[in-house]
Amino acid sequence: MPEPLGTGDVESVHYQPEPATLVRREAFTEVDSVFAFELEERAELGHLPGQFVQLFIPGVGEAPFSVSSSPTSGGPFELCIREVGAVTRAIHDLEIGDQVGIRGPFGEVCDIPTFRDHDLLFVAGGIGLAPLRSMINYSIANRDWFDDVTVLYGCKEPAEVLFPDEVARWSDSTAVDFRMTVDEVPEGQEWDGHVGVITTLIPGLDVDPENTYTIVCGPPVMFQFVQEELDEKEIPHDHIYLSLERRMHCGVGLCGHCQINDLYVCQDGPVFNYEVIKERPEALA
Repeated sequence: MPEPLGTGDVESVHYQPEPATLVRREAFTEVDSVFAFELEERAELGHLPGQFVQLFIPGVGEAPFSVSSSPTSGGPFELCIREVGAVTRAIHDLEIGDQVGIRGPFGEVCDIPTFRDHDLLFVAGGIGLAPLRSMINYSIANRDWFDDVTVLYGCKEPAEVLFPDEVARWSDSTAVDFRMTVDEVPEGQEWDGHVGVITTLIPGLDVDPENTYTIVCGPPVMFQFVQEELDEKEIPHDHIYLSLERRMHCGVGLCGHCQINDLYVCQDGPVFNYEVIKERPEALA
C-alpha cells in the first residue's frame, strides 16, 4: 500500500507555460464553473492536494488557481474558477479544444503523513470548497489511512452550491460525515437543510481535539470566527491548517505580491499551519 503524500517537494514542477487543452467544463452558477484541462506531454499534472497552478491566456494575462481534483483521479486536472476579472473572463470564454498555458504545480501543502490515523475536519466556506475538494477526495480514496472524516460546507444560498452532484454523493456516503448550511434562502429557492453561517455547524460536532486535524478554506473574514469556534473545541493550534488563496502572482517568490512579513504565500503556502501565522495579523486580513 502506498504511503500518504508529503508536502510540496515534487520534481514535476514546470516553470515555463506548458500547453494544456480544455476538454470539459461545467457551470455551477452564473460566475462559477469547473474546467478540466489535459496536458500535452504528460497524462497527469503531478500535484499534491492543496497546490495551485498558474494559468496563462496569451494576450490577456496569467492568474493562480487551486487544483480542485485529487491526485487519485488521474487524467485531466480540474480548476474551479470564478469570473471576477480579465483573465477569468477570458477563461470563461474558452471553448472545448482551446489551449492555455499552465505553470506548476506550486506551493507547500499539509503534511499529510501526519494526518494518518487521526480524525480530519474540513471547513469550507463558499469558493473555499474548490481547493479543499482535492484533499477531501484524496482522503476518501485512501479512507483506511484516516479515522473519522468530517466535512463542513457553507455557502450564501442554495443556488450557489458548488459541485452539487458531488455534494449529494458526500451527503449519502458513509465514508464522510458531511454537513452543509446556507446563510439564507431567498424567495423562490428550495432548501430543507440547515440555515446559518458555517460556524453554526461547529458547536454540534463531537470532537476529540488531540486526535483531530482541521483544514480550513474560505473568505478571510471567515477565519476569525471559525477559529473562535475551534478554540471552543480546544483543538490545538498546530493541528489547524489554513489555505490562503490570494495575492499570488508569479508563483515562484520573486514578485512580492503575496508576501506576508517574512513569508510568501506561493512558496511557503498556500496552506499554512495556524501556529505559524497566527501572530501575523496581515495573513488573516
